[in-house]
Order: sequence, then structure tokens, then C-alpha cells
Amino acid sequence: MFKRVNFGNIFHPVSKKACKAIALGLVASASLAPCVAATSASWPTAPITFVAPFSAGGGGDTLTRLYAQQLNLALGVPVIVENKAGAGGNIGTTFVAKAPPDGQTVVFGTMGTMGTNHFLYKRTGYSINDFEPVALFGTTALALVVAKDSPFKNVGELIAFGKKNPGELSCASGGNGTVSHLACAMLQQQAGIDVAHIPYKASSTAIIDVLSQRVSFFIDVTPVLTPQIRAGALRALAVTMKKRIPAFPDVPTLAESGLAGYEMFSWDGMFAPKGTSPDRLDRLHGAVQSALKNPEFSKSMTDRGTLLEAMSRQDFSALVQREYGRIGAVVKRLGITLD
Repeated sequence: MFKRVNFGNIFHPVSKKACKAIALGLVASASLAPCVAATSASWPTAPITFVAPFSAGGGGDTLTRLYAQQLNLALGVPVIVENKAGAGGNIGTTFVAKAPPDGQTVVFGTMGTMGTNHFLYKRTGYSINDFEPVALFGTTALALVVAKDSPFKNVGELIAFGKKNPGELSCASGGNGTVSHLACAMLQQQAGIDVAHIPYKASSTAIIDVLSQRVSFFIDVTPVLTPQIRAGALRALAVTMKKRIPAFPDVPTLAESGLAGYEMFSWDGMFAPKGTSPDRLDRLHGAVQSALKNPEFSKSMTDRGTLLEAMSRQDFSALVQREYGRIGAVVKRLGITLD
């Protein structure tokens, strides 16, 4: 009826039925470890919220949704885009900074929200140290464009006109404090011309006014401008990176066009709240890399003017810190503040 079972050096009488239960329990517990490991490896199992700190329909929102589709395929769970616009991206970014660090809520971070804003606003509601940089999406050039019927065929002609006619040139931007605004201000400073800055809430509206020549020219990120450039409605006079970009190999840089050393570009990527576990950060990073390796997706990005680069989490963190210093120096030199 009973067996003596050894628990260390102590013997207890145990029934055969109980003995069998104990044996089964020991087998179950022995198999528990790989089950736990599998559970960790199978994350995520619930939808992920991907916060876009932009208004719906804009260039940043469009990019967020394109990446969300790819992440959904790589992670196997819905990746839901949630727009939380306002204060130059500060509202949505602050929301994620305060979210639980479980990897379930991430944010589309830009050079603006993770760099420029800290030098434009007295308070942003967050610090770049409140985040774990997950993955770089890409770097993006800006382009200087005019209407197809504009009298300016190159940057030299535009600058020459500006010097002869002070105050008659105007530059549209994607809004106060945006990389588009910084690019306009940098051109004005380096060229030594007086240009009226016209900020817009939406790039689509700015394009309409440039097409009608109510505004002289527009500088904005290439994904926003590419459709109109390829359609022939806008003429690209220059791009803002140090080198020409694959999307527009025949368009010179501003440095080539007489503004030596001119460089302005944007970058963006994914960020998670500080304290998110390394294994979940690695899982998210891997999902982004899968998207960048997708030939169809990567071609669609490069065709829009975005330069893709595979980068480790550690290298991306170093880039974020480096860019924070670089863009801070630019904003201080230009003397731009928003409050």
C-alpha cells in the first residue's frame, strides 16, 4: 500500500497513487524550463501600439503606416498606428516615454523629436534618455524645389536674384522648427540673402502654393516631394546631403551649387520606453531589419529618397547621441526658438 520515498535524507511513507503523482509532477517541472523559454521567444502575443506623433495623412504618418505593415508581417501580431500629434511631436513622444516598458508601445522617432525639439522648446515633456533606441529606419535628404514654370533653373540663379532683390524671395517649409525650416534658414544664412520664411501646417498646402508660384521655393524631405518631381510639376534644383542621392542622381547637392559645406538631412527610427528588456528590444530590432531586407519594401523607400542602412541597436544609440549634439549646434547657430 505504501512506499518509502526519499526526500533528501528524510523518508516518508507515501501511497502508490501519491508516488505516481509526484513522479508526474517532477516530469512536468523538468519540462517547464523550455516552456518558459519558448514563451519568452514567442513574444509578442498581443497587438503592438506604434505611436505616430504626427497628424494623420502627412509624410511622417504615411511612413509609420508603411513600417507598421512590415512589422506586422515580421512579428505576427497586429501593429496598430495611433496618431498623437501636437507640439511638434512632443505630445505623442511624451506619451510613449511614460508608457510601461514592456515593448507593447513604441514610437516613430525623428531627428526633430529626438534632437531638434530639445533646443527649440523650453520643455518637451521627455528626454532622449527616457528611451531605448530600437532601430534606424533610414536617413532622408531634403530637396529644394520650384514650380516647373519658375524662372530659376539652378540654385545659382535663385541666389543671384535674392542678392539683387532683397526680400522678394520666399521659402515654404513644413512648419516652424521642422528640418524643412532649418534647411531654409541655413540656406539664407550661408547664401547671405534675405528670404521670407512661410511655414505651413501641411506639406500638401505648401506644394500647392509653390506650384502656383505664390511662394518662390520649397525645401522638404524627398518622400514628400518625389511624386510631384517625377510627375514634372516640380523642378528639383538641389538636394541637401553631402552626396547626390540614388533617387535623383542628376540633381546636384547644395554644396555643389555654391554653398560649400552645406548639409542637412533627416533621420528616423523606432524607440521604446527606457527599461524595456533587451530580448524584446532585440525582437523589435530584428523585425525592422526584416523589413529593410524586403526587396520590394526597400526599393519603395529608396525610390522615395530614403537611404537605408542596417545598423545594430548599439550603433543606432551612438548615432542618436551624435545627432543630438550636431543638430543642437545648428539650431543654436541659427538662433531659432519656438517658445
